[in-house]
Formats: sequence, C-alpha cells, structure tokens
Amino acid sequence: PPPPPPPPPPFLSLYFSLSLWSKTYGPVMTVYMGPRRAVVLVGYDTVKEALVDQADDFTGRGPVPVLVRATRGYGLVISNGERWRQLRRFTLTTLRDFGMGRKGMEEWIQEVSSQLIDRIQSTKAKPFDPTFFLSCSVSNVICCMVFGERFSYDDDQFLQLLQITADSIKFGSSPWGQWYNNFPGVMKWLPGGHHKAFADIDKMRSFVMSKIQAHRETLDPSSPRDYIDCFLNRISQEKDNPTTEFQEDNLVSTVMNLFLAGTETTSSTIKYALNVMVKYPKIQDAMQQEIDSVIGQKRSPRMEDRKSLPFTDAVLHEIQRFMDIVPMGVPHYALSDISFKGYTIPKDTIIFPLLHSVLKEENRWATPWSFNPQHFLDQNGNFKKNPAFLPFSAGKRACVGESLARMEIFLFMVSLLQTFTFSTSEGPDSIDLNPEYSSFANLPRTYLITATPR
Repeated sequence: PPPPPPPPPPFLSLYFSLSLWSKTYGPVMTVYMGPRRAVVLVGYDTVKEALVDQADDFTGRGPVPVLVRATRGYGLVISNGERWRQLRRFTLTTLRDFGMGRKGMEEWIQEVSSQLIDRIQSTKAKPFDPTFFLSCSVSNVICCMVFGERFSYDDDQFLQLLQITADSIKFGSSPWGQWYNNFPGVMKWLPGGHHKAFADIDKMRSFVMSKIQAHRETLDPSSPRDYIDCFLNRISQEKDNPTTEFQEDNLVSTVMNLFLAGTETTSSTIKYALNVMVKYPKIQDAMQQEIDSVIGQKRSPRMEDRKSLPFTDAVLHEIQRFMDIVPMGVPHYALSDISFKGYTIPKDTIIFPLLHSVLKEENRWATPWSFNPQHFLDQNGNFKKNPAFLPFSAGKRACVGESLARMEIFLFMVSLLQTFTFSTSEGPDSIDLNPEYSSFANLPRTYLITATPR
C-alpha cells in the first residue's frame, strides 16, 4: 500500500510541517497538494536510498506547471527520458570544456570578482543594497559560458533580465506560483500575478532567441565560442537524425534554465553569506585572519587555497546548510510504478526529496537549528565532510552547475573578505537569517550593509 496520508498541508512553511509529520507518519509519506498526489521523502537515509541507491527509478522530473509554462515543456530541467539524457550529457560536457570546475573558469571568476570589488569600492563605505551588484557579477560568470560575453552593469537590457530572473524565483515561491502549480487549468482564466510573470519570462525567451540568431550569423563551426555555438554545431551535425533532441526549442529553454539557475541561487547564497558576516562579526574576523595568514590581502584567491583555509571552507558550507535554499528539492516524478522501502509509489506521483529534512536532521548535525561552523570541522580544526550536506541534491538529477556554484561562492567570498569588512549601522542583532520568501526557494532578506575597506 502507499504510505499513509497526513492531513492536507498549510501553505506556509510546508517543508517544516512535513518534517514534523514524518515523526508520526514515517520517512515516506503521501500528501495531497490541491488535487495532486505527492510522496515526500524525509531524512538523509531515505533521500539517499531513493536518489543514489535507486537512482534509475527516481530520475523522472515532475511536470511542474509553472516550469512547463515557462519552458513550453522543452529544455534540461523539465525533461525526461531520452531528451533529458541527451541534454544533460551534452550540457555537462560542454560546460566542462568551457572550464567549469577548471583553471579557465577560475580566471573568469577572478576577473568578474575584481569588477564586483570596484563596484563596492564606489559605495565609499556608505550603506548599500548588495543584491543587484551580486546578481550582475554571478550572472556574468554564466553569461561568459553560455553567450560568450559579459554584460556591463549599466546595460539596460541585462538589468531587465536580472530583474525578471529575481521576480521569477519570487513568483515560484509566492502563493500565486503555488496556486498555479496546484490548479493550472483554473488559474489560466483568473486575473493575478502569474500573467505578468509569464509575460516577463516570454521577454527573456525573446532575448535568448535574439542572441541565438546573432550566434548563428557569426558561427565558425571549427572554433565554437560558447555553449550556444556548441549546440548550434550539434543541431547541424544531427539534422538528419530523426530522434535527435538537438533542435531550437531545446536550445532556447536550456539556455533559459542555465541563465535562471546560474544567476539567482548563487547570488542569493552570497547575499545570505554577507548577512551572516554582518550578524557574526567574530566569525567574519576569524575568516579574515585565516585568509590573511594564508593568502594575504593582495593576491587573488585560487581554488587550491581552499584546503589551506579549513575554517573559511567550514563557514561557507555551514552558510549553505543553514540557508537551505531549495527546501523541498526540485520535484521528481514516478515515470512508472516504483517499489521503495516496502511501498509502491504509483506511476504519475510527484516525489519531493525533502532537502530541508536532510540539512536540518537532528541525528546528522550537532546543532541543526543554530549556525555552527563546527559542523564541518574535526577536533583539530581540519575540514570534515558530512554526507548529509546535500544543498545541490544528489544522484542523477543533482544540480548540473554544482562545481561552478561552489567555485563562485568560495572565490567571491574570499575576495570580498580580503578587501572589506561588512557591517550595518543597525548592529548585528538587526539581521534576521530567516528567509524573506519561503516555499520553493528560501530567499534571504535584504539589508543595507556597509563595506569598509580594510
């Protein structure tokens, strides 16, 4: 039999309620979200058993109505089967070829990071909102790989895209987004914020299509400049293959996937990290001392420095654990009946791997509800891994950009701490680390912070 259903969930902090219910109903639960049946997987052991040990059964991706409408059903994030396999393999290989997780990428991030530092210097130690500087910088890293270019902080079209990206994630986490996911047929006819959200996403689509057209006109098949060129090459190589997934709709939607995912999650994590620095000045000070003693304040950080900076590395891991950016995980889907832990999960069931329950699991973390870098340090102060650190999910559908995001968080934060000390005129106690928006994504609160040059 399928696992027992608890009462229908309230909309607020659903992931928190689900964790609590699992104490009564066990680690595999059925819940109803609107008319849709969903199964929720709770705790590290259960999530790992599904996504890693039974990976093939759980590779399906649910038809999330908001995502289906935004991507028209194409692209990497929402696809299944052969389409997903072809696009994921191609995307991982191509991003790696353009330096994801490698030296070339490191230099790009260092360059973008020095632009960010110049921008922050221009605030002259006056309070500023870091949101926009961070999203410009992080977005430019993914833009280098996908569009082969960086955009200026003053480029109006780029700024509009960043605004759409931020608004789209907020929409996905808003009651409108949740209602649309649960009742798409009805919501289509009702007025509300979802119409503007989808109109904005269509503007992003037009921008991406214009970039693809410009690439097509200047393409040199023998020396591809970026992801789009590589994809266009594959389209022409496979034009006679009837089962190919290399066609324009998949290119447009995958580029949108990469742009959205590569901008908002990483820039929100770094923004949250700055809030943590302001709230815990002693932690900030200890990181700066460690960075000064290993790298100094002049040289740019490199990824190989990470192993010599165990405390800094532990704090950055703890920031991601505590922030819990995608608490419900991106939903999976039963493409056929799945036999799991003695239950049958019927075909067409949405499956939520509750990452929140892994990152805050009481028997995996000494103080799950407190910010505590010691979670990632052994008694000698060396960095210590914890298998329950799964902010990027796990298994075959784990985040494609994980190595890029980890590189950005480390290099941006170390550069910022080499150059500035962050504070707020209201004092550390004014910072609330609880999320401002919370459902699909836990987004950090916005504060005016001061960056004092060191």
